[in-house]
Amino acid sequence: MDTTDEEAFLRELVKASRQKLHHVAWVDRDGTERVTTLTQAEVVRLNAIAQRAGTSKPEVLRRAAFIPNRKPAAVPPPADS
Repeated sequence: MDTTDEEAFLRELVKASRQKLHHVAWVDRDGTERVTTLTQAEVVRLNAIAQRAGTSKPEVLRRAAFIPNRKPAAVPPPADS
């Protein structure tokens, strides 16, 4: 990694450390208690989703735990010519 990449990385670390973080406690689908740390932008978006759904932030995260991971589409092998 060159110094330009390192400087950008370090600037982002400093920028992130200056942000006010928000912690949302919620219960995972297996019953495990979790705490998710969100940036201001993330908490604003989560609040909007929760408000649209008519529920709380912890409930939105609990429901999100049930969303299956999407596997990338398989790339077909090249055709023999």
